Amino acid sequence: MCGIVGFLTLNESSIPEGKTLMAMRDRLIHRGPDDSGDYVRPLGGQGPFVYLGHRRLSIIDLGGGHQPLSNEDGTVWVIFNGEIYNFMEVKSELETLGHRFATQSDTEVIAHAYEAYGEGCFKHFKGMFASAIWDDRKHRLILGRDRLGKKPLYYSLLGDTLIFASELKAIMAHPSFPRRIDSLSLAKYLFFEFTPSPHTIFEDAFKLPPATYLVWDRGKIEIKEYWSPFDGKEEGEKHSEMEATERVMELLRSAVRKRLMSDVPLGVFLSGGIDSSTITALAQSEVQGSIKTFSISFEDPSFDESRYSLLVSKHLRTEHYDQRMTPQDLLTLVPILPDVLDEPMADASILPTILLSKFTREHVTVALGGDGGDELFAGYPTYLAHRWAGRYERFLGPFHPLVNLLGNLLPVSDDNISFDFKVKKFLSGIGFPPEIRNSIWLGSFSFSELTKVLSPQLAGDFALAKLTEDLTGYRKKFSGKDPTTLLQYMDLKLYLHDDILVKVDRASMACSLEVRAPFLDHELVEFVMRLPSSLKLKGFTQKYLLKKAVANLLPEEVVHRKKKGFGIPVAKWVKGPLKELFQDLLAPDRIRREGVLNAEYVTKLLKDHLAGRKDNRKQLWTLLVWELWHDRYHPFN
Repeated sequence: MCGIVGFLTLNESSIPEGKTLMAMRDRLIHRGPDDSGDYVRPLGGQGPFVYLGHRRLSIIDLGGGHQPLSNEDGTVWVIFNGEIYNFMEVKSELETLGHRFATQSDTEVIAHAYEAYGEGCFKHFKGMFASAIWDDRKHRLILGRDRLGKKPLYYSLLGDTLIFASELKAIMAHPSFPRRIDSLSLAKYLFFEFTPSPHTIFEDAFKLPPATYLVWDRGKIEIKEYWSPFDGKEEGEKHSEMEATERVMELLRSAVRKRLMSDVPLGVFLSGGIDSSTITALAQSEVQGSIKTFSISFEDPSFDESRYSLLVSKHLRTEHYDQRMTPQDLLTLVPILPDVLDEPMADASILPTILLSKFTREHVTVALGGDGGDELFAGYPTYLAHRWAGRYERFLGPFHPLVNLLGNLLPVSDDNISFDFKVKKFLSGIGFPPEIRNSIWLGSFSFSELTKVLSPQLAGDFALAKLTEDLTGYRKKFSGKDPTTLLQYMDLKLYLHDDILVKVDRASMACSLEVRAPFLDHELVEFVMRLPSSLKLKGFTQKYLLKKAVANLLPEEVVHRKKKGFGIPVAKWVKGPLKELFQDLLAPDRIRREGVLNAEYVTKLLKDHLAGRKDNRKQLWTLLVWELWHDRYHPFN
């Protein structure tokens, strides 16, 4: 895995000093500690100034994969972050067309694939990637991103100058980048807990969406989509339950097999849930000896899953590593969150993900994970909750104000996903369309709370339609009729892409660990997403098809256990070890100076939580992450 950065301009006065470009590149050293490289094209000959920088984490072709890398005559240059799992197949096809290769690197395949297929080259790649291709003949740059958005890519267009990078921190290292906060993105962050693509927290920076490529040509850009999980076919071929089960296993085995490709030590994240256990079982069946598996355990029983990971490890005979984590281990990571994330993202499970990545990196360089299983096979509790919500609205809709009042009177618990937390979250989404209700359940601040937590200057600027424009945009793209499939599609495009994958990428790359996600093999995604939702959510059985497929591979206790999120005890921390930090960063005087939030309302949220009157863990954590980020990057100074 690697970090990439680039700078292109037609304006001679905009060309930065070499030390600035090196600083931008080396802000990504955590993504690529093993090697670095640069390509510079001087301004002239009607062509722009071009800088391509690369930091490398060596995984494939350890000796020959130095980047930037070009074709034979140096007219096409590539920098690349990711893995192309089918690069040997593509290479063979290109060799039959007359292309000759100097390395065993998948990066070189990208250069020649572009020569052969042009902008259509991305359709030929199976893997996770963010790449930049400089075409010196046409004086064009092409940025491309993998289908599911596993590898990040940011860009900023300032006049005719383009800056791009794997992470925002590299773009921010350029002194000309204006750190202007996008107030709508801030409101969306408070609502979703992240900023949906293509936007970022800054007005002048954007995420390149998954399954798209960007063409920069003489200062102008154009973005084109090259894939969707449906491609106009919301329903696939008809399959019997047995045929679908067999095909899922066939695709999963292939996905795992491809992701075991590595010239460095490799292992698997194993939480003991069905997703990670499935990946572990399939990986173990593909290797000689025992594959290494990694998990972390916690003292708090409402958060600990170690019993299940040990059960799976013994069943599959893996070489298992488990590390017991204390609350202090997690707490030490809180101050460094802005450096890991570089834009606000309020999923607190990034803390144990960092610890797991750090622990795993002590033994291996590559790890397989179970991300994507919940989205593909309808594993989140919200999928069932939507069914109950429909019935609730039909039969209890007229009495909702009373039920809501009674729900808010439930005793407050600090446990992980406690009963009162679930009830109150459920009631908060009643009355909204399913796609909006889904984000209300997953996010932090409701619409009514947003008008209270934002400062008066900002609170009146956002209509509901603007806050939910990303949801309605994806809703319009979905032409199917199945409500559960719609929710899965929305989770793939929003929650998975802008939360889960960001969390795993930043946490793992902060430790120079590459994480691969077999469930997000695009051929598997296409097949499963086009199946009837009744094969994924059958009655009240979630992940029905996956459970059926792996029933003979895993202990029954693991196959049929309830889902348990990878959480941390935020509710208890606010009242305990992080109390002073919350009181300091959310102090009224400080909030007023910033002019973004409503100091009185923020103070009430904290006081109500400390007194045990309300469980405001999600709102308070979202605000804390925002303030930590503000302290690190000082965007208002």
